[in-house]
Amino acid sequence: MAKHSAHSTSHDFYQAMQQGFGWAVPEHFNMAEMCCHRWAVQSDAAQRVAIVEHAAVDANGCAVVPRSYTYAQLQQAADALSHVLTDLGVQRGDRVAIVLPQRFETAVAYVAVMQMGAVAMPLSLLFGPEALEYRLQDSEAVVAMVDASSVSNVLAVRAQCAALREVVGIDLNNAADMLHVDVNYASAIAAQQRAFTAVQTKADEGAVLIYTSGTTGPPKGALIPHRALMGNLTGFVCSQNWFGFATQATSNPASNAAHLPTGSAAVFWSPADWAWTGGLMDALLPTLYFGRPIVAWHGRFSPELAFTLMQQHGVTHTFLFPTALKAMMKAYPKPSSQFKLKLQAMMSAGEAVGDAVFGYCQTQLGVTVNEMFGQTEINYIVGNCAMEWGPMGSGVSAHRTNVGWPAKPGSMGKGYPGHRVAVIDEDGHECPAGVPGDVALNRYNQHGQPDPIFFLGYWKNETSTRNKYTGDWCRTGDMAVQDVDGYLWYQGRADDVFKAAGYRIGPSEIENCLVKHPAVANAAVVPKPDAERGALVKAYVVLAPGHEASDALVADLQLHVRGKLAPYEYPKEIEFIRELPMTTTGKVQRRVLRLQEEERAKAK
Repeated sequence: MAKHSAHSTSHDFYQAMQQGFGWAVPEHFNMAEMCCHRWAVQSDAAQRVAIVEHAAVDANGCAVVPRSYTYAQLQQAADALSHVLTDLGVQRGDRVAIVLPQRFETAVAYVAVMQMGAVAMPLSLLFGPEALEYRLQDSEAVVAMVDASSVSNVLAVRAQCAALREVVGIDLNNAADMLHVDVNYASAIAAQQRAFTAVQTKADEGAVLIYTSGTTGPPKGALIPHRALMGNLTGFVCSQNWFGFATQATSNPASNAAHLPTGSAAVFWSPADWAWTGGLMDALLPTLYFGRPIVAWHGRFSPELAFTLMQQHGVTHTFLFPTALKAMMKAYPKPSSQFKLKLQAMMSAGEAVGDAVFGYCQTQLGVTVNEMFGQTEINYIVGNCAMEWGPMGSGVSAHRTNVGWPAKPGSMGKGYPGHRVAVIDEDGHECPAGVPGDVALNRYNQHGQPDPIFFLGYWKNETSTRNKYTGDWCRTGDMAVQDVDGYLWYQGRADDVFKAAGYRIGPSEIENCLVKHPAVANAAVVPKPDAERGALVKAYVVLAPGHEASDALVADLQLHVRGKLAPYEYPKEIEFIRELPMTTTGKVQRRVLRLQEEERAKAK
């Protein structure tokens, strides 16, 4: 635990930022208004780019020029779609399912639905029919928006979803699909070329219904209010090193809804699906809130694609989850020899980054990765703002002053300005430094003001909503240790932490150590039932290209971990696997592997 007691960082600006920050939430607030309409009424709306659709090659393998859409075009299309949905009977508070990839029409759908006062319900393309059916039924969605990548799965379950009245199809080429959808998007939009008067929503009204990944039980719909975007902004700005804006700008970008920030030349991209919190609330909406362009890409992720896309579009700010960064590190150990990047900031979340990836980002990408932590219900609450404290990318001006705090490799960071975060025990008391507990967020900041980032509750599930809280503390279900400087160190999901031979084992530290080995692309650590010790430490390992499984490699990996961590932490057993089970949000499903081990033990 020596790393958790690193030297004090009193020279940073964290305390001053926390003390000086306060929330000023207006009675009325609408995400669509703030992310699109206020930009669309400006004089530069026809030139200000909102969405850039990246296209590598066409069907014939020829290069394709990316398509750009301005804020004026985004608002015009959203107004037309709002009229279409109104004619379909969509009313304030109704759920509209958006089953679309990263593309212009997806942004249109969010703006259109939210400015109507309806509730946008994003659904991942990775969901099969069963997963879609559960969410469509539970939410009682009245309309679903689909394209060629999602239409078949939605149509397959439509008959079982009584509330689903209409399916809107975008760019459908298959004649059979076109026959079975109710509305052709293109023709319906073309017939509605008139402005839409937005509904004046309360800040506390529901805007988005996002279902949790269901790693610990059936997925639950988290109803996110319009005000939650405000709650996200401090985390977004800090994790993106001020997003290209001068640091002398207002320290509270959410406090004045009419304020139009200027001066940033940021270009954002993330492979994070816009159908989940990380893609929607950490990428698409905050980028649009600040009137900047975001690059859309809905093909298969690869390290080559990531580097090529960032180079081509001059991406300055990004969100890349650890799984992606590990793959990029293994595929391109020296990326600067092949790609010219303009990165100024990088956020990562979903799993612990680990110091191997942290070092790679610093030395090879020229940015100190800002690790972040949050969850669907209360997003963007913990993280870093390391713009003052590490190497900056080439072409980036000298360090600016009075912002940020140092990132500690492997740490989740601290509570972002405006959020009172603590590690608490089972009774809701704050744990002393060095004692593990549950990461929790208080309903009120340190000034006693209500925190706008909170969800409204789980859809039709008052019991689960109630159980989420201990007094004013909202529990995340994620375990961490807080050090003397206030930094949090991730220990894993509460149900991922286990005991082996009496020792408490957090999987992330062991996984991070394994990934440092050149033969390992990714790893997951789970308990293997053992009659004598209760459990053994077992590692599932995905090999890096060019490496093969062998007994010698197993021994080498065990020695590798044993030499760096405590003796009881090294994996007693290693199993090589082609790929790890993942959620649609890119998190490793250790529960799947743990249950597999339990079933194997029962079968013996």
